[in-house]
Amino acid sequence: MAAVDRIELEADLELVRAATHTAETYARGDNHTVAAAARAKDGRIITGLNVYHFTGGPCAELVVLGAAAAQGAYELEAIVAVADGGRGIVPPCGRCRQVLFDYFPDLTVLVGTAEEPRALPVAELLPESYVWADHQ
Repeated sequence: MAAVDRIELEADLELVRAATHTAETYARGDNHTVAAAARAKDGRIITGLNVYHFTGGPCAELVVLGAAAAQGAYELEAIVAVADGGRGIVPPCGRCRQVLFDYFPDLTVLVGTAEEPRALPVAELLPESYVWADHQ
């Protein structure tokens, strides 16, 4: 494995650990069951929890986008979501894929397992995507 690959893998694992820690430490009952962590271009890691509600609530990835903006982190490089109860990495839902693509078209999304995450461009998770910016 090349040195660059090891550095990127370690950065990805750090992101998974941050989301896992948030899920294990702060997820409570049915209201908060998934944590997400994003890495900003300046190296900061921002975390958040989903907000479940029967009327629909934001997924953890969307909570992280708001938290990042509130901290002045407007350029995100990577994101991962981890479910509570040791359920591991969960891929983003369709709505989150679209929002992530619209806000950060160059974003990397971690999928796979916590031990062996795979980094994919968000565009690959949304083939034949609607490009919101093209219609504004």
